[in-house]
Amino acid sequence: MPDDLSFVADENFDFTVVKELRERGFSVLAIAESFFSIADPQVLQIAVDRNAILLIEDKDFGELVHRLRMPHCGILLVRLLKADSIEKTKRVCEVIGSQHNQLKNSFLC
Repeated sequence: MPDDLSFVADENFDFTVVKELRERGFSVLAIAESFFSIADPQVLQIAVDRNAILLIEDKDFGELVHRLRMPHCGILLVRLLKADSIEKTKRVCEVIGSQHNQLKNSFLC
């Protein structure tokens, strides 16, 4: 996997995935570790300030970037509602490995 990508994980993003990405050498800022209940626009701005891909599990950010045209550096929406943490981790790592060239400045589901 490429090691030049960095990530910001939204507050409710599965922390098992965060830990695995860190173990693989990625820089991952977990909002839940660093901030307390900040609004989605602030989360998005933090990701932009860090030039990082935002990792999310809810669709709220779609409205911010598509309807309100807020800037972003890339968003990966993980909607695996019935998957456990191990399956989510596997799938996210697969996507990052195979789609890393498309992650920047894209909204991927």
